[in-house]
Order: sequence, then structure tokens, then C-alpha cells
Amino acid sequence: MMTGIGGQGVQLAARVVTLAALAEGRHVQLFGSYGGMMRGGDTSATIVVGDQAVESPPTIAATWSAVVMHHDYWDTTRRRLRPGSVVLVNTTVFEHEVDWSPYALVPVPATEIAGTVGSVMTASMVMVGAYAAATGLVTLDGLVAAVGEVLPEYRRQHRELNERALRLGADHVPAPVADAWPGEAA
Repeated sequence: MMTGIGGQGVQLAARVVTLAALAEGRHVQLFGSYGGMMRGGDTSATIVVGDQAVESPPTIAATWSAVVMHHDYWDTTRRRLRPGSVVLVNTTVFEHEVDWSPYALVPVPATEIAGTVGSVMTASMVMVGAYAAATGLVTLDGLVAAVGEVLPEYRRQHRELNERALRLGADHVPAPVADAWPGEAA
């Protein structure tokens, strides 16, 4: 799951993960949802990735991981997390007091890191890069390749910026936290 508020790039980042997984031979379903406002409303994306066909809609009751861009709408995500779930949190903007002990927390100051790239608008890409490093769901190379496919034509000039954000996010996580594909050779 990826959650945040409208304008944080959650839907774009989810598409990057989806395309990277497809390019890496996985089966994927993506379901994006966002509130009625362009910016500031709730936005979430559920991505189901499998090594076999995904046969049901990606409406899930529980998840093993989440990317949380903002504290608004956190409760919806929290209710779906299992004990031990990997949770990446954008600590630059997340303002709720939370008992993180049931989860494997990966704090990422994504908006702050994105500022060093030159645009806080790339915070979701920082988070996705960190997520790949933390879980191995997709590779960093796969994400970088997918950015070029996902960015709309009017934003193609930002490809390099987004690629740098992905790399900085991956660099922020020094070691994997969970293995999305246990038993597979890396």
C-alpha cells in the first residue's frame, strides 16, 4: 500500500513500482484511489505483485508493507497492517504519535531528501527507492527504467531529477528489512 495526500505523487510512484515489477517478470494489479480534491485529499494505491497470476481485484484486508507519505488518513492504513509489516514513513511531514513496535519501521525523511535533489515534489520517488532497498520487491534499476515510461510528456524534463530521487532513497536504507521474494536467488 502507498498512502498520502493528493499532490504528493502517490499515484505516479505506484505506477513506477507497477511497471518495474512487470518488466521484472512479475504479475501485477494496481488499484489507485484518491479523494475529490486535486491536492490535499486522501490518496492511496494498492499494488499486488506476485510470481504467479493475480486473479482477484487488489482490494486487500491486510498487507505486509506500506509506504506512508503523510499522517492524514494514517488510520486507514494502520488497520490493514499485520504485526511485523514493513512500514516506510516520510518522517519529514508525518506528525502523529504512533506506537511503531508492532511493525518494522523504516523512517525516511523523504521530503527533506527530495529537497537536496532540487524538488520536494520527488519525495514519493525517494520513498519508492527506499522501499525497493528495504524489501527487494523490485530493483532500483527497474524503478529507474520505469520512470521514463511513467512520466507524462509534459514532465519528461524531470526524468533525471526523479531518477536521482530514487537512488537517494535506496541509498538511505543501508540494509534490507524484509525479503519480498524469500527463497529466490538475488
